[in-house]
Amino acid sequence: MIERLLSLKPRFLAFPRIWLQQVLFWGGAIVIALAAILFAKMSTYGNGLFAAIIKTHFYLSFLITPAGFALVVWMTRRVFSGAEGSGIPQAIVAIDEPEIAERASVLSLRVAAGKILLTTLGLCVGASVGREGPTVQIGASVMHALGKWLRLPSPNVRRALILAGGAAGIAAAFNTPLAGIIFAIEELSRSFEERTSGTAITTVVVAGIVSMGVLGNYSYFGHTSVALGLEQAWRPVLICGIAGGLLGGSFARLLIVVSQGIPGRIGDFIMRRPVLFAAICGFLLAVVGQLCNDSIFGTGYEEAKGLIEGTHQLPGSYGLMKLLATAVSYISGLPGGLFAPSLAVGAGLGSNIAMWMPEVPAAAVIILGMVGYFTGVVQVPITATIIVMEMIDSQSLTLPLMATAFIAFAVSRLVCPSPLYRSLAQSFLEHKTRHATRVEEERRVSS
Repeated sequence: MIERLLSLKPRFLAFPRIWLQQVLFWGGAIVIALAAILFAKMSTYGNGLFAAIIKTHFYLSFLITPAGFALVVWMTRRVFSGAEGSGIPQAIVAIDEPEIAERASVLSLRVAAGKILLTTLGLCVGASVGREGPTVQIGASVMHALGKWLRLPSPNVRRALILAGGAAGIAAAFNTPLAGIIFAIEELSRSFEERTSGTAITTVVVAGIVSMGVLGNYSYFGHTSVALGLEQAWRPVLICGIAGGLLGGSFARLLIVVSQGIPGRIGDFIMRRPVLFAAICGFLLAVVGQLCNDSIFGTGYEEAKGLIEGTHQLPGSYGLMKLLATAVSYISGLPGGLFAPSLAVGAGLGSNIAMWMPEVPAAAVIILGMVGYFTGVVQVPITATIIVMEMIDSQSLTLPLMATAFIAFAVSRLVCPSPLYRSLAQSFLEHKTRHATRVEEERRVSS
């Protein structure tokens, strides 16, 4: 009996450290939620500030947007390297290859702070970007920093922390805990190990509780009670699925091609003059904004919500113009995500389709358009379904949403066989590897 008690002594002594780690993990989840809340408020302020400026002085967009784009890209490259892009590819790279997080500095508190600052500045000058993707990198950075502070030796544990932080970021950004868990399974990690699931789920739940406690149990797009019967649903489901898959897949393929490098003189110009190129993109965005009555600037949240509720009258070209604005903003090199703008593009697409189906509730078609296009871009049908379902606070459209998402997924894979974020992660990794090799060669030559 004494020998058995002695054998249990090391385990007993390890309990305080285990509990300390758990408390620290929960603390990390709380920090992620608070950072997401701060980010949301700053983004809303940035959107509103730019809208107020151009409402009274519309011509200022031709000055503010190009100059702002140039400033943000300059700061990204000179001060906050690693904060470029949406943030999800960086998290994927760090999960797949944990040592990259240290070597390339893609996950750090400095990068997280830069992500919040630069994305907010982008919204202050009219960029068509979102905050949800960047919140994934912010959450992953917080948990990665926590793992480094605890000096956790296991690569699997560090990978689990990054995965949990990214998922918690989605949960807190959208106020949708279930979507955060599914996003971790479906996108951040293509395989979900049992040993990491507890950490991820716990972190997501804690972050979700904090977000709801501070902001309330709100829904991203309010509450929608619209429903579709089988005889009404099949046509909009089929059309929204096919159209969303084609349009979203084409958009994703465009971003992948650009991330791999544009050949010829244009590509050389972008590489040599990134700040000037960003200013040109800002000017193009201002032109698109003027053609669309300034409705394509910012995240697109208010426009999408207005279309669902029937309170906004937007140009018929809104969906395509918002797609163009998002492409220009992303290609310019600004930090910022694709989630919110993609939902806005999908809402515009659904609104166009609803005009040809007067017998079907317009709000339902718009919501199906959102999930169809969103799935077409990111190719995560279950995540897309749950995010939209939780955002509208309704389960009445669950089956039509799922059917639309899987049709869009199948069509998008025909147009864009490689998933967007995985391809962007690979391009990001190759770029960082080439940069590190070049720096090492220059160091050797100079020494």
